Amino acid sequence: SLDEMVYVAKEMKRQDFKLPLLIGGATTSAAHTAIKIAQHYEEPVIHVLDASRVIGVVSQLLSPENKPAYVAETKAKQERQRLEFADRKGARKMLTIADARARRQPTDWATVDIPKPEFLGTRVFSSAGAAEVTSNKDQVTSSPNADNSLELGTCPLDLNEIVDFVDWGPFFSAWELHGRFPEILTDAVVGEEATKLYAEAQAMLATIVGEQRYTAKAVIGFWPANAVGDSVELYDPVGVTDPNALSLSKGRAKVVQTFHFLRQQNEKPAGQFNHCLADYIAPKDSGRLDYFGGFAVTAGHGVEEFAAEFRTKHDDYNAIMAQALGDRLAEALAELMHKKVRDFSGYGKTENLEMKDIIREKYRGIRPAPGYPACPDHTEKPALFALLNAPALTGITLTESNAMFPASSVSGFYLNHPESKYFATGKLCKDQIEDYAARKAIPVTEAERWLAPYLDYET
Repeated sequence: SLDEMVYVAKEMKRQDFKLPLLIGGATTSAAHTAIKIAQHYEEPVIHVLDASRVIGVVSQLLSPENKPAYVAETKAKQERQRLEFADRKGARKMLTIADARARRQPTDWATVDIPKPEFLGTRVFSSAGAAEVTSNKDQVTSSPNADNSLELGTCPLDLNEIVDFVDWGPFFSAWELHGRFPEILTDAVVGEEATKLYAEAQAMLATIVGEQRYTAKAVIGFWPANAVGDSVELYDPVGVTDPNALSLSKGRAKVVQTFHFLRQQNEKPAGQFNHCLADYIAPKDSGRLDYFGGFAVTAGHGVEEFAAEFRTKHDDYNAIMAQALGDRLAEALAELMHKKVRDFSGYGKTENLEMKDIIREKYRGIRPAPGYPACPDHTEKPALFALLNAPALTGITLTESNAMFPASSVSGFYLNHPESKYFATGKLCKDQIEDYAARKAIPVTEAERWLAPYLDYET
């Protein structure tokens, strides 16, 4: 979306527009506006921090007396921001991709614990009947039994169980009430409003659960896997039975999907590593067979219909509330599924964590998602959806920009390495982008377009 703003600015210049361009939204910033957008359009390009402040900005731009000084001050500030950014960029030390790989996080693959999941393939969950998940049972690829036959079916989901995993902190942030839950309810400044909001949310949540307004659906899966450089190969689970296989069995040799990851290239102090998600999967030459997981979950079926009922009554507050609760339930479902995955992998059965610790992710393993800092490329999502058969099994589809629909949906990967953690890839050099494009078999220009905010060079 940020790159689309740059494109719009260039188009306004090409078409000789004479209007000011206002930039706003949750992902925008004054720095991005100055560095990436303003230089492509001669007219004023103003970042507006909050919608409530747009009146003041427009008033300045419409005033013959105030506009010249206001525009001059804004452009001078933006020039300072560009110079400061250039200075920081010049001071930033980057590694070649070869040197970055040499500084990967080390693992003793001969001794590291690699848990084998209780099942391989996919397993489907739904708060609806199995018939509502898919009308074609042949599309369901669930756990191979001992004789490698596939057990078809859908596991039940209880909305009440999902509610137990709701993290309420982001809910209050969505309403611009900031503080840790439940302490925010007694906060001296926002406590009264937060308590009122929470009570109204609980009332609507009781209606959603009691009347089954939303349908929750999930598909999770595990596959035998090995890392090959910074990519991960997933193998056909049928025929793979030995978790410590030293040779390529027939099943292991059949690659069903490959995921490609990116590595940090910024130079770090001694003792720190340049991370890549592939480091958390046993390399193919290690003699160990590892397991890679994936998931797609949604609580979004029914959200827009419920919100629309309020909008027809001109009740925007409750319409937004319905959507906000849909988002919270989707994230809660992702957390619940991750708990089940840890249990399926064995180690989760002994973690003995309170719900507050689970919500704060004080457990082994991670679930990074395409588009987020550890794997910022959204184009890995179609491969994940194809592997999971997510559209058929959950009703989640992808837009042309790889956004999920319904919006109250979450997808990503499961990594069980005992030292796995979240990180940000940061800026990426051209040598890695070229290597990445070659691994994905796409043009370099396409890789640059999808990863534009992360490039350490100008295209």
